[in-house]
Amino acid sequence: MIFNTRIINFFGSIIFLLAGLAEAQPYQKYVRTICYFSDRPSIKDINKLNFLKSQLEEQGFTVQTLRLVSKQKSIKALEEAIHDESIILGIGTISFKDALDSRKSFYKSRISMNVDLTNEKINMNHVDFLLDMMIKSPDKMFDFAYVFNNADNTPFFPAANYNKKGFAIGLQPTNLAEGASTIDEWLNRKKSVWEEINTIFKRDRYFLGIDASTAPLHRGSGSLVGFIKKLGYDFSKSTTTDLWTKITHFIKDENLNSIGLNGLMLPCLEDFELADEYERGNFSIERNLFLSLQSGLGIDTYPIGIDEDTKRILNILKSVQSLSNKYNKPLSVRFVSDGKAKIGEITDFNNQYLKDVVVRPL
Repeated sequence: MIFNTRIINFFGSIIFLLAGLAEAQPYQKYVRTICYFSDRPSIKDINKLNFLKSQLEEQGFTVQTLRLVSKQKSIKALEEAIHDESIILGIGTISFKDALDSRKSFYKSRISMNVDLTNEKINMNHVDFLLDMMIKSPDKMFDFAYVFNNADNTPFFPAANYNKKGFAIGLQPTNLAEGASTIDEWLNRKKSVWEEINTIFKRDRYFLGIDASTAPLHRGSGSLVGFIKKLGYDFSKSTTTDLWTKITHFIKDENLNSIGLNGLMLPCLEDFELADEYERGNFSIERNLFLSLQSGLGIDTYPIGIDEDTKRILNILKSVQSLSNKYNKPLSVRFVSDGKAKIGEITDFNNQYLKDVVVRPL
């Protein structure tokens, strides 16, 4: 009887220990998006996306969004083909002329898109396009970007563009840093998750790969800047260390099934702790571009006042184009505005992904 009691107690302790270890895992595996690139969007693509989501969820992943990018460039045709409003839609890259011709439809749509200015002669017309959007439909600035040397088949909007049929995975790997005490610990967790996803989809011929971009969001475990601070770094001083390039070198070298951008995303107002740095004057356009050349992907969700100097906007677009071409590096520009806030005033985006801030001059 005593022997049996000891056995029961022993196995009970093991079960308790294993349960404790499971509960002790400090991080969650977030997939920011599964994006399907379709030549002819239909309900079959939606069914495929939901099936892919269930496969990931069965392995303990949390899937935040499902997205679809069409090879066809018609806003109307895509919205008519996909009625499910839970699916985020994009038409990818279109010409500036087509953007001008379709902007009224774009303003009323639930579509994302981008315009490639890599080889364009940038002029005030490109600025005026942004200003028109700012006044008439400011919320759509979130769904639009100018891109330079863009990478195809990234699952992240609005830069996503169709090149090949299939699906790509975009993560929110900042959450994997929860509880990590070193950069290396976080990076190794990222690699483990990449390997797990590759194993899940290794037999799916439409699996294009993983875009391992950092994609931070909000505060706490979702904030990249927040994690850097927890490691003891001052954000401003960290920009002149090798910390940021170490992260991107790892992304480039260790993600063996990469697709898309694979860079260090620094979305000014999506990472709420980066937004705090912006308000303190620590994330100027110049610093944004400096970090982008080291590691990043350009100017992203960067606030702009409705009274901003238009020549300043023009010069920034030209500078990003020049830097992108000089270093043959994907860069983009996504400004955001609430259509009301001037420089020195606080924004009111009414957008769960954007932190309201006092707008600074560019």
